Amino acid sequence: MNAGGAVTARITAEELQALARDAVPIAGAMGMRVEAVSAGDVLIRVPYRAEFVRPGGTVAGPVLMAAADFAMWGVVLSLVGRVELAVTTNLNINFLRRPAPEDVLARGRILKLGQRLAVGEVSLHGAEESPDSLVAHVTCTYSIPPRGTGGT
Repeated sequence: MNAGGAVTARITAEELQALARDAVPIAGAMGMRVEAVSAGDVLIRVPYRAEFVRPGGTVAGPVLMAAADFAMWGVVLSLVGRVELAVTTNLNINFLRRPAPEDVLARGRILKLGQRLAVGEVSLHGAEESPDSLVAHVTCTYSIPPRGTGGT
């Protein structure tokens, strides 16, 4: 906690970006960028690329799922620190509207953090984060390994 009583993030945006580059090569291959990190809240940007578009002119579902999973991993690390072996145990996605062929923003937030499980949600938006740009909603559960087994 900091002097004001607020929880301080246990990883910075720069550290998360570097860790993703080294430990999650698909994030780098997709060009994912960590825009912001605070304790329990992460914003990821996936820059638009033509190869992300599926027939019908929309960003493909696997791109959205990858962005959501990466955002949730960042949320968990923002609270527990560099625990690289924290892994997804469940990811549920609801596609709400067709995403335009543009950047995708993934905003991840923690709902509950326990000793071994973290539950969160990710809102996926078009290039601008607004209620009108919401394209999918994700709930996700992560397993957190016991201390000393996951890089802490």
